[in-house]
Amino acid sequence: MAPSLLLRLPSSAPATSIAHFQQTNMAKPRKFSTQIRCIGWDPEGVLGPAQGGHIARLEFKRRLEKDADARDAFERQVRQEKERRRTVREARAVPDTVAELVEYFLDTEARELEFEIARLRPRLNEEFFSHIQLELGKLRFAVSKTQDMEDRQIELEALLKALQEGTEAYDKLQADLVTAKNSLAKILTSKDVKTTLLELVEKNELNRSLLTLLDENIANAFRANQKEAAEYMSKLRGAVLKYITV
Repeated sequence: MAPSLLLRLPSSAPATSIAHFQQTNMAKPRKFSTQIRCIGWDPEGVLGPAQGGHIARLEFKRRLEKDADARDAFERQVRQEKERRRTVREARAVPDTVAELVEYFLDTEARELEFEIARLRPRLNEEFFSHIQLELGKLRFAVSKTQDMEDRQIELEALLKALQEGTEAYDKLQADLVTAKNSLAKILTSKDVKTTLLELVEKNELNRSLLTLLDENIANAFRANQKEAAEYMSKLRGAVLKYITV
């Protein structure tokens, strides 16, 4: 057992201040392994150029692989949803009478309403809307209402508003597309594109539909391997976007 050392303090110090220290053996020197500190020393170029951030690159790769899997799953889900909606559309038979057409729209999913408005726009005429308004008038002024009648009134009011707003938006879109086609024809056949664009701005004939039309033509040109045409229309799109933004 190692000897005990007694440390004596002045007599004025309390007895509890006397401390005993246990003598311990000296610690052995640590062994250090040889390490290369200068990683840039490679005069023969054996290791190639230094590349930092190895851990960060691995982490980025893992995230990319994870995102790729998520992206594939999302794209697969989108394709399945499109196929489901296509199947539902094909399975639905468009009715012949106005009354049946009202029920047809009442049974239409909200996300499919825009498609059905575009497909059946000619049927959404004055006769159709008058039929809904006539039934609504009867429901509103009924002497005694049942819960079913109140529910029917709410459904028809919501449908009427949705179809009126939807047809108005569709008609405006079609008008904008006609204007866009005419504007694009003027631009493509113009000898002075800048002057033509200014004239179209003054006539308020530059709109977002023109950008959409240009995007479609650019995509078609790339698919047809018409690189010069695609690049030219891309420049036109940039100019049109500038004037629309301003």
